[in-house]
Amino acid sequence: MARKNSSNNNTRFLQIVSILRKYKVNEGLDPVKLRNILEELGPTFVKIGQILSNRQDIFSERYCRELMKLRSNVKPMPIETVRKVLEEAYHKPWDEVFTSFDEEPLGAASIAQVHAATLPTGESVVVKVQRPGIYETMERDVKLLRRAARVMNLSDAVSSVVDLDMVIDEFWETAKEEMDFTIEAVFAQRFKQAYKDCKFIDAPIIYTDYSTKYVLVMEYVDGLEINNHMALEQAGYDCKEIADKLAYNYITQIIDKGFFHADPHSGNLRIRNHQIVWIDFGMMGTLDAKEREVMREVVKAVGTKDVLTITDCILTLGNCQKEIDYMQLMWEIEQFMLQYVDQSFEEIDIAKMIQEVFAICHKYRIQLPKGVSMLARSMMTMEGTLMDLDPQCNIMKIAMTHKDSWRTVSTKDVLEKGVKKGARITMKTMDLPVQTSDLLRLAERGRLKLNLNVMGSAEPIAKVDRMVNRLIVCILIAALLIGSSLLCMTNMEPRILGIPAIGFLGFMIAFAMSIWLFVKMLFLHRRNKMF
Repeated sequence: MARKNSSNNNTRFLQIVSILRKYKVNEGLDPVKLRNILEELGPTFVKIGQILSNRQDIFSERYCRELMKLRSNVKPMPIETVRKVLEEAYHKPWDEVFTSFDEEPLGAASIAQVHAATLPTGESVVVKVQRPGIYETMERDVKLLRRAARVMNLSDAVSSVVDLDMVIDEFWETAKEEMDFTIEAVFAQRFKQAYKDCKFIDAPIIYTDYSTKYVLVMEYVDGLEINNHMALEQAGYDCKEIADKLAYNYITQIIDKGFFHADPHSGNLRIRNHQIVWIDFGMMGTLDAKEREVMREVVKAVGTKDVLTITDCILTLGNCQKEIDYMQLMWEIEQFMLQYVDQSFEEIDIAKMIQEVFAICHKYRIQLPKGVSMLARSMMTMEGTLMDLDPQCNIMKIAMTHKDSWRTVSTKDVLEKGVKKGARITMKTMDLPVQTSDLLRLAERGRLKLNLNVMGSAEPIAKVDRMVNRLIVCILIAALLIGSSLLCMTNMEPRILGIPAIGFLGFMIAFAMSIWLFVKMLFLHRRNKMF
């Protein structure tokens, strides 16, 4: 069995390498080439592309746009395979679990497929069944991709486009979460609990007694699709009102809960009994308190056109993959903000703004946290969903109208923050004498060090370093010439051409070093003239 698995792995590895060579990955990538490679490599890699299409801070906009075209063209599982997965999950025949089970799937994807069914208690449900062996298949493909990347030195070849190791790591972490249906069940229950008192928001019931890591059973939502405007109007719904309520709810997900639906397209929303019902919680985003506070600061800074604060917020949130020229980054953000100087919040195109911020982050290799990146992409999706419902709707306008916490906080919040800041200031003030004493003691002993990182200074320092090296070589040549000349005045044996051998050797070394230095300087001069 182990020999068979090894043979299968080797065959798959050779297949991956041959496809990469077919598209000449070592010669570089472009968006279409990358999409074609992922499609030909199969479902695991299509999933990688779909996940990465949401990370415009990692990929440029044109790559993300191309990767959005990826579709999981997978065949539905045979009903016999579905039956086997269910019986392994429940340890009994499937017809003892469900009184009816629709053999025709509602949908099929690379990880799972969905069927309609009925529980013995009479509830209509949706059953999400994971493909057997998908975890092992994806794990194998990830390992083989890492191996192929080392063999073909892909990290260097695609470094100008993306950090390959980081891409593989992020995909695998995300995929593992998606393949554990207990996580999705917890997300759905958490969301439903968070909005249990909201009259116009709902989520499906999760039947935990029937759900496992590989099978998820949830309430069947038979409402109207949110993009079916004709049906909504015939049922007496107002699309403008739905758009307003949906935008308001999404703002509360971000600001109040820090727990938001990361894929808010129309297919994941239904209207039922005058409620907006969110479905499919496989992709949820989270923001911690610090990230939410920084996001508030960003929005306030956009409103006041405060370039310095926007720059600082981006650097606070992001992980810089290279040294940043702070002044250059601030200048670019200032140029970006100039187009919004005369615009009110209601006029701001949030999707366009996010695209431009992503482009700046990508240029400066600033990688945003996963939650923030998911939020940015989901807000763009939400903007499209809202515009489809009501072309006049604007998520920023709704935020300002319905949720003033973007710009202000309550008196209680102000007092709490003031007390906390006062306590921190008091503690730091008490520490100042001790810290000052420690600094003076270190200075007295000559052990005080100051570390400076001067941005943009690498090239000047490198030039000084080269000048010092050439100066040292010149000194060595002079020392060899003087020393060899002095040796020529002695009667030291043996001799070469009448010169003491050691002196002759010194002349030769000095001559060789002089030629080397001359060629080096001539080459450098010519190269500088070219630029």
